[in-house]
Amino acid sequence: MTASRRRHATPRAIDRVRRRAVPKPRVVMALLLLLGLVCVMLLDGYLRAEVGNDQRVRSDASSDTVPQSVLDGGPLLSFAGGTARTQSVPDKTIVLTFDDGPDPEWSGKVLDILDDNDVPGTFFLVGSMIARYPDVVRRMVDDGSEVGVHTFTHVDLSYQSEARVEREIAQTQLALAGAAGITTTLFRAPYSSTNDAVDDYSWPVYQRLGAMGYTSVFIDTDSEDWQRPGVSKIIEWATPKDGEGASVLFHDAGGDRSETLAALPKYIKKMKAKGYTFTTVSGARQQAAGTEQDEGAGPGTQGPQGAPDARGDSAQASHRTADTATRWEGRALLAAVAVAEWTVPGLAAVLAVVGFAVLGRFGLMLLLARRHHRQRNGRRFSWGAEVTRPVTVIVPAYNEKECIANTLDSLAASTHPIEILVVDDGSTDGTAEIAESLGLPHVRVVRQENAGKSAALNHGVRQARHDIVVMMDGDTVFEPGTVHQLVQPFADPAIGAVAGNAKVGNRSTMIGAWQHIEYVMGFNLDRRMYDLLRCMPTIPGAIGAFRRTAVLEAGGMSEDTLAEDTDITIALHRAGWRVVYAEHARAWTEAPASMAQLWRQRYRWSYGTMQALWKHRGSVTDKGPSGRFGRVGMPLVVLFQIVTPVFAPLIDVFTLYAMAFVDFRASLLAWLAVLGVQLFCAAYAFRLDREKYRYLLMLPLQQLAYRQLMYLVLIHSGVTAATGGRLRWQKLQRTGEVGTPRPGPEAG
Repeated sequence: MTASRRRHATPRAIDRVRRRAVPKPRVVMALLLLLGLVCVMLLDGYLRAEVGNDQRVRSDASSDTVPQSVLDGGPLLSFAGGTARTQSVPDKTIVLTFDDGPDPEWSGKVLDILDDNDVPGTFFLVGSMIARYPDVVRRMVDDGSEVGVHTFTHVDLSYQSEARVEREIAQTQLALAGAAGITTTLFRAPYSSTNDAVDDYSWPVYQRLGAMGYTSVFIDTDSEDWQRPGVSKIIEWATPKDGEGASVLFHDAGGDRSETLAALPKYIKKMKAKGYTFTTVSGARQQAAGTEQDEGAGPGTQGPQGAPDARGDSAQASHRTADTATRWEGRALLAAVAVAEWTVPGLAAVLAVVGFAVLGRFGLMLLLARRHHRQRNGRRFSWGAEVTRPVTVIVPAYNEKECIANTLDSLAASTHPIEILVVDDGSTDGTAEIAESLGLPHVRVVRQENAGKSAALNHGVRQARHDIVVMMDGDTVFEPGTVHQLVQPFADPAIGAVAGNAKVGNRSTMIGAWQHIEYVMGFNLDRRMYDLLRCMPTIPGAIGAFRRTAVLEAGGMSEDTLAEDTDITIALHRAGWRVVYAEHARAWTEAPASMAQLWRQRYRWSYGTMQALWKHRGSVTDKGPSGRFGRVGMPLVVLFQIVTPVFAPLIDVFTLYAMAFVDFRASLLAWLAVLGVQLFCAAYAFRLDREKYRYLLMLPLQQLAYRQLMYLVLIHSGVTAATGGRLRWQKLQRTGEVGTPRPGPEAG
C-alpha cells in the first residue's frame, strides 16, 4: 500500500477526520494492555526472584551487640514485654521443622509421611511459593501442621532496609491469608541456623520483628538434607544427643528431596523407639511453659492479625484467623499470581514459536528473493513478445496542487506510448486547472463530484481507451522507462495485474530514511517471495498495472474496505488471475513527513488490510488460484503482517526484562544477533535494488524507535477491529518535494 491512499473529501470533512485520526481511547487501551503485561511480567519475575533479587548472604560477622543469653539460649526467641527471652524444646521432644516450601512435588509427600506416622510438622513458608501453590498450604493447615513466615523472596534480611523487611513479612502474611485464611506469629529467617549465628546486623531485625509479636525459631539440630549426603547421614545428623529435645531442620523444597523422603519415616520411627514425642513449635513452647499461658506482646500493624484459631488447637496456637479485608486482599494477590503463572510461560512459549517463525521467514525470503532475482534477470527469461501497445495511466487526484505537476511531467517523459487520464475527485485547490494548464500531450482531465479514491479509479477504468491500465497516486512520479517495464508481464495472457517497485523519494530526513529501509526490504524481499509463491497480497496504489477486463471482471475497485489495493489484488486471485512483481518498474512517492501523519497512514493501512482479509476469508476453502491464495498467501499475511507484529513488542519487553533482571550480557548478545540477521537481510535487499548502503546505519535506531511505533499502530488497529470501530479515509499533507527522478536506479 502507498502513502497516498485516502478518501477524497471536503475540507470540513477533512478537518473532522483529522480530529478523529487517532482515537485516544483505543490508543490508551492498547497502551494499557502493554502496561498490564509489563506488570504481570514484573510480578512473575518477583515471584521467581528475578526482580529485586538479592543473593547476598552474610557470614562471619561480629555478634558484640547480641545478648549472651540469646546466643546461648534455646531455639525459640520471643520478646514478651520487650525483653528477649529464649525457650528450649523439652527433653525427649522433637519439633520437626521444614524450610523453603511449599513445593508442589515434595511438600505433599512430606505431609503424607507425617500423616502416616501421626506426627505434626512446622513449615516455614516462602511467600512467593505460597502464592503459587496455595492448595499445598491449605492442606498443611488442615492436617494440623503449623506454618511460619520464611520471607517472601528468601533474602537475607540483614542486608535489607526496614521497609523491605516489613514488606517481605507483610506480603507473606497476605499470601498466607489468601491461601488458608490465617496469619502466623512464627518467623524463621532465611540462612539462619542456631542461635549463635545471630550477629550485629541481624539482631536489629529480630528485635523489630519481636516487637511486632513474632517468635523467631532457630534450630538445635540440622539434618543438612540439602547437601543430599545419603539417608543414613541425614538420620544421624538430625538425631539429638543424650535425650535432649530439639528443633530439627529438614527441607521440603529447594531441590531434589528424595533422600529427605526416604530418611524421614526411618527417623521418626527411630526417635519414637527412643521414647521421643513430636510436636509443633507452639506445642513445645506450651510444654516448656507448663500451664503458663504465653501472653507475649500484641502484634503490630504489620504483623499477625486477629484472634487465635477458633479450633483452639494448642499445636497451632501461633495461627491467627485473618480478618475479612486481609483475606480478600490475599485472594486478590493469589489471583494475580495465577494470572502471571499462566500468562508469562504461555507468552514465552508463543514468543519462542514467533521468533523461530520470523527467523524462518527471513531465511525463506532470502532464498526466494535470490531465486526471483536470478530468474527474472536471466538472459533466457522472457514474458513473451514485447508489449508496445499504448496503455492508459489513471491518476486519481484530490487537492494535489503541490504534486500534480511533477506527476504529470514525469509521465510526459515516458518512453512507452500512454494516455494520461487525470480523474479529479472534486478538488477545491485548483488541481484540475493546474493539470490542464500544463499543456502536456495525451493528458485528459475528467471531473467528478467528490466520491473517494475507489470511485475515481473506477471512473478512470470506464473512461480508459486501452486494454491495459496503470494506476498511480497523484503524489507519485515515474521514471521514463517505468511504464514500459511495468506492462511487459502482460505478454503472458494468464497475468491479470503487475505490482511495481515503490520507492521513498523524501528520504533525507530520519523518518524518511526509516521508511526507505522499510520499502526496500518490503519490495525486494517480501514481494519477490509472494511472487514466486503466486500469492501476492497487495499491488501498491503508487504503482500497479491491470488488465482492464480483469478489473471489471473482479467488480472494480471496491469501497468495502480502506485498503482498495489489497482488496482488488485478492479479488483478482479469486477470479483466477496471476499477479506478479516487476522490480525494474520504479515509482517515487512522497512518504509521510511526520510521526502524526505516519500514524494515520499506517493505522488505516493495517485496518484496511484486516478488512480485506476478512472480506475474502472464503478463499481458504476455494479451489484453484483463489484457494492457493487462501491457504498460502492469507496465512502468511496474517502471521507476518498481523500476528507477528502484535507479539513483537512483547519480544522487546521480554528482552528488556531479561537485560534488567536476568542476564544482561546474554540478552544483549541475543538482541544483537537478531539485529545482525535483519541487517544482513536489509543489505541483501539494498543490493538487489542497487541502493546506497549508508541508509542502513539507521537500522538499529529504526528497530528501537520506528518499529515500536508500527507495532503500536497495528495493536491500535486490532483493538479498533475487535471493538467494531469504524475508520474513515484521511488526507495526508503533501509538500511536492519529490520531483521527476533521474533515469535508472541509484548506484549501490
